[in-house]
Amino acid sequence: MITVAIDGGAATGKGTLAQRLAKAYDLAYLDTGALYRAVAYDVMNAGYEADNEEMAIKSALALPADKIGQIQSNPAIRDEKYGTGASKVSQIPAVRQALLDFQRRFAESPCHTDGTPAKGAVLDGRDIGTVICPNADLKVFLTASAEIRAKRRYKELQLRKIYAIYEDVLSDVIARDKRDSERKTAAMRPADDAFVLDTSDLTPDEVFTAVAERLEQKMCGK
Repeated sequence: MITVAIDGGAATGKGTLAQRLAKAYDLAYLDTGALYRAVAYDVMNAGYEADNEEMAIKSALALPADKIGQIQSNPAIRDEKYGTGASKVSQIPAVRQALLDFQRRFAESPCHTDGTPAKGAVLDGRDIGTVICPNADLKVFLTASAEIRAKRRYKELQLRKIYAIYEDVLSDVIARDKRDSERKTAAMRPADDAFVLDTSDLTPDEVFTAVAERLEQKMCGK
């Protein structure tokens, strides 16, 4: 079984890369950010602020493992406000612990969304290689300038016909980076043995090719 950890900030391309790798190599896929977004969605739609500890912990503990496919594909949690909310709930240690356990169970016994066992897993997030799966076979950390990432996110919102102001999107990207990199628990940073790749000037195909080459080397060595 092989485990791939992909980390990086918002709009670095880690989700696109992780899904392509999972499909190409028949691995189970877990978007760990979707877990935090789902918690933020639950809390905020119950009428609370995203950083309400009691409600966030309750939601994280109740997250259904057998519904992960539905959680990841739910378009509602992709709203920008839940992305910001996810960054806030991730600051709560008890929430991180609950979701840490969830993610590790997934990595140890990976299954596709139809429930069939997989020969490995690809997880993307912000602390996969450093905390969730420190023994992952391949660790990747994607970076890109804040401006490039804000442009990507702004374009994505436009395609989804969601009103946004570029300057606000840029400010949110910078603020989320600051929260994620400075939090006391599981701060976002590349693992010491991670393959760090700046995607600012790369196409999705170029990113996939660069990482796939390293994954195949790892698979050949197992």
